[in-house]
Amino acid sequence: MNKKRILAMTTAALMGVSMMACGSQAGSTGAATDAGSTDTATASTSSVANKDKPLVWYNRQPSNSSTGELDSAALSFNKDTYYVGFDAVQGAELQGQMIADYIEAHKDTLDRNGDGIVGYVLAIGDIGHNDSIARTRGVRKALGTGVEKDGAIVSDPAGTNTDGSSTVVQDGTVAGLTVRELASQEMKNSAGATWDAATAGNAIGTWTSSFGDQIDIVVSNNDGMGMSMFNAWSKAEGVPTFGYDANSDAVAAIADGYSGTISQHADVQAYLTLRVLRNALDGVDVMTGIATADDAGNVLEEGKDYRYDEANRSFYALNLAVTADNYQEFTDATKPYGPVANQLDAAKSPSKKVWLDIYNAADNFLSATYQPLLQNYDDLMNLDVEYIGGDGQTESNITNRLGNPGEYDAFAINMVKTDNAASYTAILNQ
Repeated sequence: MNKKRILAMTTAALMGVSMMACGSQAGSTGAATDAGSTDTATASTSSVANKDKPLVWYNRQPSNSSTGELDSAALSFNKDTYYVGFDAVQGAELQGQMIADYIEAHKDTLDRNGDGIVGYVLAIGDIGHNDSIARTRGVRKALGTGVEKDGAIVSDPAGTNTDGSSTVVQDGTVAGLTVRELASQEMKNSAGATWDAATAGNAIGTWTSSFGDQIDIVVSNNDGMGMSMFNAWSKAEGVPTFGYDANSDAVAAIADGYSGTISQHADVQAYLTLRVLRNALDGVDVMTGIATADDAGNVLEEGKDYRYDEANRSFYALNLAVTADNYQEFTDATKPYGPVANQLDAAKSPSKKVWLDIYNAADNFLSATYQPLLQNYDDLMNLDVEYIGGDGQTESNITNRLGNPGEYDAFAINMVKTDNAASYTAILNQ
């Protein structure tokens, strides 16, 4: 009898054809199909109304994709609703500083064609995603290439800017060197999926054929796109490449010249995603096993591992820079975090059923790092989680799989678009 049912909802999976994860790196593991499972032995027997069941939004914070304003209605859907993610601004600034530090340390050798300009290209994940916006701003702030509008650095793609004439970015200065964003674009494929690694691989091909010797640095909003560009071009050329997420393949590639990435403490995020649900299901304080140790000894350190924004009911894991100096500490991205890797007592925390979706089964970070972590933690917390893999394009591809919310005790939701929380809460309100 299968404890977990893992359903992939890409078109190919629905046709019964083995899915090839578009844009994912070799060896990554998307949400696998187990459509033959008929296990209902652990179906919820709760009499709690669906609208009152514990809910955690994770990875994509309910918000307006144009303004970034948080969706307070979604974040306070019921008394047991929370958001779990990471500190996007802190992480973005850390990535930008990591790149600036690299420029300063290699200022005498970085300008490949001797034109007096350190040129970089930037792969943008999703122009409407808060995390992507923050990362673009963080890089531009640290390198001095950002242009402010209405009190914030513009995060729009610059297109091609080899002559420095763009109004979206400007030339910056680091360690006495002129720094220019030569090109940037949103990596969105023809089907509409964003953060697309294959699109990034194609983009670096276009950029290098047009102005390759001007590119001194490659920067990406995530490792999926960064590794695609690294493998397609910059590895062979010895061009420093920086990503974000500390995926296992990217960390391993640091030994081969990948210059750095940012760990968003996925092990802490995955733990928090399930922990806040577990606490609500057990009727204990939300900070149990987080700020205060539980009976098994699980506890996190506030200010080091995470921070909590009480007003917005949001937990944020804190980020860490991963470079050639420390990458060996991050080689296993799917290992549970030691301070919170203790098994809960099933007598006190009995098995409960959770519905959890991943917006895109082909997303490298979520499928290859986050989901395996969740699958490790669900056992430790005695949670029977059903994993739903989306196509990264349409919300209905996921919401159509939430046809019987009464079967579950709690929900963990990762939206395709941050604006679409109401698509889920409408179902729970029925």
